[in-house]
Parts: sequence; C-alpha cells; structure tokens
Amino acid sequence: MASHMLRICGIVTNSLRNSQTINNGTCNLLSISCSYLLKTHVPLVHEVKNITFFTRKTGDELWKGVTSVSNAGKRRGRAKGLARKRNLNIGQVIGVGKIPIQFPGLNTPIFRGRELIQQQKLPEDPERAEKLAKLRQIQTKPKRVKLSPLERGWSGGSIAGRKIGPPDPVGEDIFEGFETWILESKIVNCMTGNLGRKTRISIFLVTGNGNGLAGFAVAKAPMSKPAIKTAKNRAGQKLMYIPRYKEHTVLHDFYTQFGSTKIFVKKMYEGYGLVCHRAIKVCCEAIGIKDLYAKVEGSTNLQHIIKAFFIGLLQQKSHQQMADEKRLHLVEFRSENCNYPIVIASPSIVRKSEEIPSSEILDFDQYVMGGRIVLKKKKREPFYTRLNSWILKLRKMERVRNHNDTRIRLKAEYGEIQSFLTEKYPEATFSKKKSSKVDETVE
Repeated sequence: MASHMLRICGIVTNSLRNSQTINNGTCNLLSISCSYLLKTHVPLVHEVKNITFFTRKTGDELWKGVTSVSNAGKRRGRAKGLARKRNLNIGQVIGVGKIPIQFPGLNTPIFRGRELIQQQKLPEDPERAEKLAKLRQIQTKPKRVKLSPLERGWSGGSIAGRKIGPPDPVGEDIFEGFETWILESKIVNCMTGNLGRKTRISIFLVTGNGNGLAGFAVAKAPMSKPAIKTAKNRAGQKLMYIPRYKEHTVLHDFYTQFGSTKIFVKKMYEGYGLVCHRAIKVCCEAIGIKDLYAKVEGSTNLQHIIKAFFIGLLQQKSHQQMADEKRLHLVEFRSENCNYPIVIASPSIVRKSEEIPSSEILDFDQYVMGGRIVLKKKKREPFYTRLNSWILKLRKMERVRNHNDTRIRLKAEYGEIQSFLTEKYPEATFSKKKSSKVDETVE
C-alpha cells in the first residue's frame, strides 16, 4: 500500500515540474498533499491465524468436557468429585481491571454536562482482589471442614461415632449436661405400590448425661439432617435411669441376650477402663460407666447389641434385693483387702443351713448369670514350671504356702490372728515385731 502511494506522488511531482500551464495556487496544493502522504505512517498488515480450540467451541461445550464423564466412566465410579460449572465472569465489570482507567464511552459517559471527559488513570483499589475472591468463593463448592481425630467418629468420613449435642428443649425442660452420639447411619429402601422404590436414611443414636440417665432411639427420613433431629429428640423422651456401683461400674456381672446377640458383662475394679465393643463403649460414656469388660457373641447387629446391653442393665438387682431374694447374707471379697469377707447386705429373715436345698445355686457368679458358666480358656503353664529349680522352690515354700488362707480364716472365725489353743495357752498369740530404737544422748 505504501509503495503504490509513493509511486503516485512521484508521478505527480514529475508532471508538475514538466508542466508550465498550472498556476502557483494549484501547484502549492498538490505539493502539500504529497508531503502529507509521505509523512503519514501506515502500518504493515500480516495475516495471523487466531483460530484455536477455545475459539471454535462454545462455552457450554468447553464446560461439558470438564464437568462430565462417559457412561463407561460412570459405571466405574469416575463421576464422583467432578468439577461444577462456574461463572468465571462473576465480579468482573466492563472496562475495569487490575489497572483502573477511565474510558469515555465504555465505563464513563463522554460528556459530563458541557465538559468533555478525557481518558485518565484512576487510583487503584487494594481490596479488589479480596472482594473478587469472596464473590467467587460463594459460588464454588464449600470446602469440607477438617475435623480433629476426637470429633471425626469411628472410621473414615462416616458420621457414626460423632457427637451432635444435647436434644432440643421441650417446653421449660432443658437437657443440660446431655450429649448425643450417633451409633449407625445407613440407607434403607422400601418398595411401594404407587411410588416404587422409596429410599430413606436411618439414624440410630444414644443420648445421656453421664450420670445414670440415658436413652436410645431410631428415626428415618429422606435426608440425614431431619432424621438426626427426630432421633435425637425421640431419644431425649425415652430416658432410663441405670444404677451404678460406686458411680463407676455395673452392680454385678450379668448375661443378656437379644435375638441371636449374646453379651457377657463383667464388673471391673476402678481404673480398669472400658474393654468392650465400640457401641457399648459409647453407651457406657452416656450412662457414666467407666470400668467394664464385655464380650459379644453371635450376631453383631448394632441395634441388637445396644438393646441387649440396656436390657441387661435394667435387669440388674441391687445387693439388698439379692439378699432378700435368697434370704442369705451377701458377702464381698476384695483383693485389695486381702480377700477379707465384708457383709454388704443382710435380709430381715436369714435361712438356716437345714432350710437350704441341695439343688439350689449358691455360687454368686452362676446366680447372677442365670445358671450359666462363662467359658474361659485354660492358661498355659509357664516354661519354668518344668524345671528342677521350680520344683525345689515349691518344696522350700511348702510350710508357708497356706499362710495367707490361714490368716483370712482366723480373722473370719476369731476376729484376729490367733490359735484355737489361745485360751489354754495365752502365749499362743500373734504379735508384730516392733523395731526397738535406742536413743543415744551426746554429752
């Protein structure tokens, strides 16, 4: 384009020089026009291909490639966690960018009154990036809050084992000090005649105040939140009082059963802890039981385990009830007291030995277990019991091997450690050795 224009100007100047008929005014006009054409900058134009994958496809087609998966991929479970379609222009204003500039006719009017507005740079907004981030964060999927290991539940991302707070208040009654644990969350289906397959969420939970009051309930709803709320409030209306021994364990050992689920519960000493199924452990925390051993046999259906455990707790008998039922003294032996017998309950009328039939169960463990005997594996003898040195030790300890049992029997019969010949021989009494201290005075 520029070369053609230069050639035309050259032809015009040559013709002007050769021609003598043109007046001075016309000659001056042509010379000015040629000088203007020579000084004007005309850029070179090149062909550029601006056609790419992003310009050929529409926005919907591009989003489909990111937010969709093939049918084969769906069958393999690849459709989980895919990105969602987002509006990338949210928060953007035409003519406003990182560097704010005033463009008349684009982001501002051309005239303001009678004044012509000029293009100029505006002051930068330091909060622009934060505002855009907040606007885009509202549209995007919220991030999952990372829970601590103590709040996460039993395993993985399941809500089973999580705490959800106390039940909702009923009128003026407020569940102060209560806590609720989710025990089970599962999907249940039911076929109906008009709606077809009906899917719901089943929530099973337990609530308690850790001081003897506890209750459990199950509820179903199309969504998990209403099911949790219904079950929590229902459990708060079905509270039961569970008696405890010295506020830390059960009253006695017991056996309980619901369906094909069998549980053997053993009363443990203070500081032992909870050695049992995780659902039973949560129930113990809701009730306030701190020391317990429980063995589950048969079916491990979670609802059957909880129902069987609560049935066993409610069927417990107090010490006075057992003494009145058997019409015998209830005696306790504790290892920390050297198994010294202590009477903890006595009936109003005590039977004599002649009144007790030979077929009656007098063993306390069998009585509380309903005549059952817990199968215990025989412990293996230590390797040193087969050595000659162990046999020699047994021979040396033979004369004192029953001293502990004898001491307990004498305390039970006479109230103190003494021989049956003490009355005849007063010197046959037990005396503790006292260390004699000699006081030395320094003069």
